[in-house]
Amino acid sequence: MTENLVLAAAEVTPAASAAWLVIAIPLVSAGILLLAGRLADKWGHLLGVAASAASCVVACWVFFAMLAQPAAERAQDVVLGTWIAGGSFTLDLGLQIDQLSMAFVLLVTFVGTLIHIYSIAYMEHDPDRRRFFAYLNLFVAAMLTLVMADSYLVLFVGWEGVGLASYLLIGFWNYRTEYAVAAKKAFIANRVGDVGMLIAMMIMFSQFHTLSFSGVFAAAAHASPATLTLIGLALLLAACGKSAQFPLQSWLGDAMAGPTPVSALIHAATMVTAGVYLVVRSGPIFEHTANARLAVLIVGAITLLYGAIVGCAKDDMKKALAASTMSQIGYMMLAAGLGPVGGIFAIMHLLTHGFFKAGLFLGAGSVMHAMSDQVDMRRFGALDKFMRVTWLTMMAGWLAILGIPPFAGFFSKDKIIEQAFVPPDGQPWQAWVFGLVAMLGAGITAFYMSRLFFMVFQGKARWTDGQHPHESPPLMTVPMIILSLGSIGLGLVLTLVKFDEYLAPALVEGHHGEPVLNQYVIMGSTLALVVIGAWIAWVKFGTKTAVVPVLPPAADGLVRAARADLYQDTLNNALLVVPGQALVRGTTEVDEKVVDGAVRGIGALFQSIGSVVSRLQNGYVRSYAATMLAGVILLVAIVLAVQG
Repeated sequence: MTENLVLAAAEVTPAASAAWLVIAIPLVSAGILLLAGRLADKWGHLLGVAASAASCVVACWVFFAMLAQPAAERAQDVVLGTWIAGGSFTLDLGLQIDQLSMAFVLLVTFVGTLIHIYSIAYMEHDPDRRRFFAYLNLFVAAMLTLVMADSYLVLFVGWEGVGLASYLLIGFWNYRTEYAVAAKKAFIANRVGDVGMLIAMMIMFSQFHTLSFSGVFAAAAHASPATLTLIGLALLLAACGKSAQFPLQSWLGDAMAGPTPVSALIHAATMVTAGVYLVVRSGPIFEHTANARLAVLIVGAITLLYGAIVGCAKDDMKKALAASTMSQIGYMMLAAGLGPVGGIFAIMHLLTHGFFKAGLFLGAGSVMHAMSDQVDMRRFGALDKFMRVTWLTMMAGWLAILGIPPFAGFFSKDKIIEQAFVPPDGQPWQAWVFGLVAMLGAGITAFYMSRLFFMVFQGKARWTDGQHPHESPPLMTVPMIILSLGSIGLGLVLTLVKFDEYLAPALVEGHHGEPVLNQYVIMGSTLALVVIGAWIAWVKFGTKTAVVPVLPPAADGLVRAARADLYQDTLNNALLVVPGQALVRGTTEVDEKVVDGAVRGIGALFQSIGSVVSRLQNGYVRSYAATMLAGVILLVAIVLAVQG
């Protein structure tokens, strides 16, 4: 374990001591916008953008001040005050400024600001635009709290804040029932994951008597494997909920009900990246439990294939992109389970993915803006001539996610595939299984993303009557252009600046192993699969002679299953919803018949006794005298019987 994970952090710099402003600025802005109400309708969106931009400026100041420090002294703990003090236990409210947290902070604030700017035009005609920007600010503040926390408990505050903000934004147009249901579904799925987070913290506190990262990581080196395995599996459950990983992934597609900028923010910079952060940050725990680490690998492998397969059958443009996110986060989770070196590549891919996926979602929003909010790709085609900027920016994102050199995904996703072929000690079979899964996923990704791109922009026009496609205004296209630059060059930049060396001090020490195949063989095979997948998509959907049916043809087998999200909702309904409803009905019947029945029975008994006794109160003196005489005789009889 690297020393900076367990020893005291370096002396706090002035920039680091002001890092709390990164969170406070958007949080205060959200509060102002919510409390001001309709008074802020005319300027609320401007305040929201300014707050996010100001947070980004402060983040850059903190980041460059951190870079000015020697690599071994860049990690700094900023104590804001004492949060909990009880007996011998004390927990500070603090922030951890290090290479990992700042990578996330820059992504969240920079991409988040671009999404804020885009939203000015996208939400221009919405009467609740001010409230929308308040929720965006809250989302950013919550995510920043999560990644800058210096303990699991402070992280949990941001964790729950992200869940709340996503619920508010997914259901922003909750006057439509399906949107409200989608928000509720996301909320419930995340609450299931939160149970894992709570269990993990309970075990940490009971075993290590601390929830701070430094304290937990120091104690983890001496803890029993069973304890660490339980903690690791609980943390993985939490990560599955937030990052939409198997088996808690069913909410992500429905979450597209929210406004498109929300989808971009959730998929690129917040929410689904939180689970990856949690697993990578908890590397010192997973490093000592092979079973939990293997579980992370399995979850990542299943999810990357699951999302890719589902993405092949979706005609809803946003839901196809959602399946893509699920799959790409699966790659990151797979990498996080490969150890410290894999964790570096997971974060690198997370950063490049943040740019190209945000660009793809904002591009999708631009298409919707031009096509009367249509999302069905079967109603598009031949838009490249009418939306040149959107076409070019989405092309950059498309090539980046395919991993075509020199676009960003080539330098990050391909590194994950190569690392997947590195065998752990004594387990060469894992290298072949997970390496081939990762490589196969790249080929499927090329098909479904090319299918999306070609169905939208190439082939014949399949528009409905009255549609007149046009380019979006500059407030929407400029953020898309900036994001496309990241899609093109960010991977190369991160490689040239040696991002692995930058991030390594914040993680446990790792060693680069040799893959079971030559790296050029892996690279060439992966690119070959990508080209094949893209070519198949071009033949089926991209040419002028390609036939794209307005209605999906009847399908059986895997295609039908993929359209139904591989029946995940059906499975959840059978395993969770129906038994849950039966349990509620049974509990209700017990409550009504046993508990309420007992209460009603006791009441009826005393009512009957009262009715009988009340008959004795008839108002006749002779009756009372007779009763008294009978009582005296009874008492005398009892006394005589006892004495006899």
